[in-house]
Amino acid sequence: MASLTSRSVSIKTLISNKSFLSSPHLSKTNFVSTSNKNSSAKSAALCVKASLFSSPKQTTKDSTRPTKVQELYVYEINERDRGSPAYLRLSQKETNSLGDLVPFSNKVYSGNLEKRLGITSGICVLIQHVPERNGDRYEAIYSFYFGDYGHLSVQGAYLTYEESYLAVTGGSGVFEGAYGQVKLQQIVFPFKLFYTFYLKGIPDLPRELLGTPVPPSPVVEPTLDAKACRPHAVIKNYTK
Repeated sequence: MASLTSRSVSIKTLISNKSFLSSPHLSKTNFVSTSNKNSSAKSAALCVKASLFSSPKQTTKDSTRPTKVQELYVYEINERDRGSPAYLRLSQKETNSLGDLVPFSNKVYSGNLEKRLGITSGICVLIQHVPERNGDRYEAIYSFYFGDYGHLSVQGAYLTYEESYLAVTGGSGVFEGAYGQVKLQQIVFPFKLFYTFYLKGIPDLPRELLGTPVPPSPVVEPTLDAKACRPHAVIKNYTK
């Protein structure tokens, strides 16, 4: 009798477990779990797709950078006391030819010729001799040094027979961030040159560097005080 009762309890337990396994609650739980997994997989796939094909965010430009054009006038004068220019005939030809190098350094004066500002320093690479113009075309890379104010660097075509424009590639000091162009006017090559800078990207230039320029001509000369570098006729720590 006890055996029969025990068997009856086991059968009831088995039936109870079977009904639980087939209950709608368990089926629903499994369905929700599978559904959540599928949803997560789809979300991950969409995120990957979005990251692959979305455009990168553009950085905001600095709207505070000055954009107005400022003009700066300077004279470059070779006073034949710096051993400049040095003509290096790498082409080994009698006439000026491609590849010849011309390192140079001359004095720089303000446009009104009343102050000594500093020097130029750089090199020209001969690109083409132009016999019909009795001159040459160079590619020039050089800088203008203005004492404590810093320097400006330029690069571009340097023509001995007519004016040309070079790019302002940068600077330091008050010229940090400068860009624009500079017009080079040959007055008496290679002894007198006049430059007009058109500068952007910098704050207002110091008044000491400005002034009404003397019109370029073969007879222009710096003032005697500027040539003698008198204290009132030079900028602070002008480049020698």
